[in-house]
Amino acid sequence: MQQLATERVVIIGAGLAAIYAALKLAPRPVLMISPEDLGHGASSAWAQGGVAAAMAPGDSAAAHAADTNRAGAGTVDPRVAELVTQEARDHILDLTGLGTPFDRDAKGGYVLSREAAHSFARVVRVKGDQAGAEIMRALTAELRRTPSVQVLEGWLATGLQMQDGRVAGVDVARVEGSAPLSIMAPAILLAGGGSGGLYAITTNPPRIRGQVIGMAARAGAVVADAEFVQFHPTAIDAGEDPAPLATEALRGEGAWLINRDGTRFMTDLHPDAELAPRDIVARAIYAQTRAGLRPMLDTRACLGARVLTEFPAVAGACARAGIDPVADAIPVAAAAHYHMGGIATDLDGRASLANLWVCGEAASTGLHGANRLASNGLLEALVFARRAALSIKDALPDPGDAAPLTLPDCPSAPQPDPELVTRLRQAMTAGAGVVRDAAGLRDCLHQIATIEAAQPDCPSLANMTATATLIAAAALMRRESRGGHYRSDFPDTLPDAQRSYLTLDRALAIRTASEPEKT
Repeated sequence: MQQLATERVVIIGAGLAAIYAALKLAPRPVLMISPEDLGHGASSAWAQGGVAAAMAPGDSAAAHAADTNRAGAGTVDPRVAELVTQEARDHILDLTGLGTPFDRDAKGGYVLSREAAHSFARVVRVKGDQAGAEIMRALTAELRRTPSVQVLEGWLATGLQMQDGRVAGVDVARVEGSAPLSIMAPAILLAGGGSGGLYAITTNPPRIRGQVIGMAARAGAVVADAEFVQFHPTAIDAGEDPAPLATEALRGEGAWLINRDGTRFMTDLHPDAELAPRDIVARAIYAQTRAGLRPMLDTRACLGARVLTEFPAVAGACARAGIDPVADAIPVAAAAHYHMGGIATDLDGRASLANLWVCGEAASTGLHGANRLASNGLLEALVFARRAALSIKDALPDPGDAAPLTLPDCPSAPQPDPELVTRLRQAMTAGAGVVRDAAGLRDCLHQIATIEAAQPDCPSLANMTATATLIAAAALMRRESRGGHYRSDFPDTLPDAQRSYLTLDRALAIRTASEPEKT
């Protein structure tokens, strides 16, 4: 494999965490590897709700941390919750200074939304449901003005290069399919997103299919909390792939969940009704769907025609589907939305492999536990992007200027077989979805192994199947129900809350042990 060398810190990703980390590394030279045009194709650009932060009078970082711990169902690291919530306000002010047009009231205060499991309205938003897009627009513009950052668009990371037990570089290939080449660098920061696209119904962009977590796992990195996948209750059920999101802020404004009979079903399931924690609402939506009762989100009474102007992303998705949210309720389904698990990191974003840092959804910092508190995802990305950047600066000598890197043309190579990817997504939804049991998880692991064997020389597919294996194996190991992980054969929550830690070798051993006996 051809090798190139650079003194730049290499960042994998093009979303909020990647861009924010690059800005915080300045003036240290950075090389960003992005599969899409910068700022596009990342989950953060699609985020609707906003950033959670204690900005209101009467609210506090301590209350925000308490809500985070409560929503996380016992497995949140309280040190991380305290750290992140204390830093939240500073990041809102920083984003404001960088040009993010947060919604403000007549006195200049931030307009705040309340979302599920928050005790206060504390989600700082933009144009109702445009937070992710507007934050990304502001940060991308700032990055384009930062001379220390070189961006290579149209390239995808496929693997890590190891030397003497340390990460020494990253393998990259063209998105349209090419043989990989290696870029050797003094530090690698992974910020390439989560795993929602491993499921047949997801709100994530098409390329977000666990590849970054998988490539780190294949190199030996420890993965934490892999079983905890959050399913958003209100993806718009209109046949699009990915499924458009109906932001939780709609329920914060008073929208109801009803079924085709007009019955409001959440009131009997939780005292907070539609604002119950996401895992509870998602399972209720799933049960209604399985029963053929067609769950829907009803904004008519609380918003009326205001939904068209105050929530433009939702209005646009409804228009594409021929739905009039002013006159009719919006059909919804539970969809894979956010991976609470990921590459295990410390408080500075360091992974278990030397010279490797991780931030954003690809990381498992201990903030989210078993069930992420709404709008803590963008916040975690901001906090740990900055912490990782500062850690890298402290760990490495400053090289001064570094020449831009030019990547050569590479011969074409096969991409993942689309049929295999479809089979993988279907297997994950069927066996490792909203409701799980041992038989379904074992079958899922068997299907993953079969898919992996069908195209053994494709690194991108191997990265996907590695992450899928980790999710299903960790779910099989956890014989209880907790947060986003629900086992119908083990519906109770154990009194002793434990995080899970797995290597890929251990997950593969579980997969092998789960294979049906040959007769």
